[in-house]
Amino acid sequence: MKLHLIADNMTGLILSLVIGLLLVGSSFGTTVLAGEDPYGADNVSAEKTYTIEEMLNYAIEDEYKARAEYELIIEKMDGERPFTNIIKSEETHISMLKPLFEAHDIALPKDNASDYVVMPESIDAALEIGVQAEIDNIAMYKQFLSQDLPEDVESAFQRLKAASENHLEAFKRALEGGRNAGAGRNNGRNRGSDGGRVRGRKNG
Repeated sequence: MKLHLIADNMTGLILSLVIGLLLVGSSFGTTVLAGEDPYGADNVSAEKTYTIEEMLNYAIEDEYKARAEYELIIEKMDGERPFTNIIKSEETHISMLKPLFEAHDIALPKDNASDYVVMPESIDAALEIGVQAEIDNIAMYKQFLSQDLPEDVESAFQRLKAASENHLEAFKRALEGGRNAGAGRNNGRNRGSDGGRVRGRKNG
C-alpha cells in the first residue's frame, strides 16, 4: 500500500512539473521582443486596402527606419558614400510626409525606428539589405497608389515611389561594382557609388 502511495505521489509530482514547464515555455513563446512587430513596409500586403492614417503611418515609419539604419552604418562602419548622402535625403522625405498628417488631422507617430534596425556585417551586406528594402518600399507605394487617394497624398507617394525605383537601380550597380572590384574596396568602404543610398532615395 505504501509503495502504491509513493508511486502515486511521484506520478503526481512529475505531472505537476511537466505542466509547470509547459506553462513557462508557453509564456516565453508569447513574449514579444523589441523590434519583433512589423514596422513600416513590413505591415503592407498585396491585395489589401488601408486607411489614409495607416498608409501615412507605414510610409513615415519606413522613412524613419531608413534614416536610422544609415546613421548606424555611418557611425559603426565609418560608412561613406552612398551612406553619407542618404541622411539629408531621408530628412527630405520625412519632411514631405509630415505636413500630410496635419492636413488630414492624423497624429504623427513616434520615431521608434532604432528598435528595428540591424547592423550589417559588411558594406556589401548593407547594399543587399538596401536592395531588398527598396523592393519592399516600392511594393508598398504601389499598393497604396492602387487605392483612391487624396491628391496631396497621391502626389507624395508617387514621388517617393519614383525615388525608390531610381535608387534600387543605383544600389544594384553599387553592389555589382563592389563585387567586380573584389577585395580592393578601399578597406571595406564603397567609394564607387553614384550617390545613391543603401535603402535610399535621391536627395529630394
